[in-house]
Amino acid sequence: MITGQPVAIPAGAGLALEGALAMPPETLAGVVVCHPHPLYGGDMDNPVVLATAAACLDAGLATMRFNFRGVGSSGGAWDEGRGEQDDVRAALACLRERLPPRSRLALAGYSFGAAMAAAVAGAGERLAGLALIAPPLAMRPWEPRAPSGLDGPWLVVAGSADTFCPAEALAALGGTLPAATVTVIDGADHFFFTGMPRLRAALSAWAGTLARRTSAAGDQASPCRPTG
Repeated sequence: MITGQPVAIPAGAGLALEGALAMPPETLAGVVVCHPHPLYGGDMDNPVVLATAAACLDAGLATMRFNFRGVGSSGGAWDEGRGEQDDVRAALACLRERLPPRSRLALAGYSFGAAMAAAVAGAGERLAGLALIAPPLAMRPWEPRAPSGLDGPWLVVAGSADTFCPAEALAALGGTLPAATVTVIDGADHFFFTGMPRLRAALSAWAGTLARRTSAAGDQASPCRPTG
């Protein structure tokens, strides 16, 4: 079980979000991981969220998992996907403060979390990578928008038996976003009960590419400072 250091994430207007930070030594990149739908039991300890964080940590990337407003110990209440986008931005800002200067930040999200990550990326957030896991194309209005601030690997991954992310909708999305690597895990449903190893492999490849590009960029930064 990945735990991480507990973090209180300031989210404006006196709101604080519950987070968990895992920081490998001397890392120069980090990933904020967004969990599935708050109204259907989604939280930062979801198995897919944990698998995503583990893949990133194995590649030497810092991770910030967090609970959206109204989930767990996070303040506030469900805001129908509006305030939740601000939560993502707050988590990015919090992670940025804990990394060395000029470090690179990426976003990953599962299901509802993928929709929130895509919305923030599409609004111009500067990112070194983006991973969208089982985006709920059948449940939320989806307006494909290439993330103009993205400079790094972009993964869209879902199962072939995912009723919330139908294969035809995923193919159509991939056709409008040629820069994205679209991976379909045969036989897996929305929860990846039978596809977790293959999902982990896809995420590990994405995280490895992000780590290599960060290393190749030659960022000159000091080792991470303690985050007590």
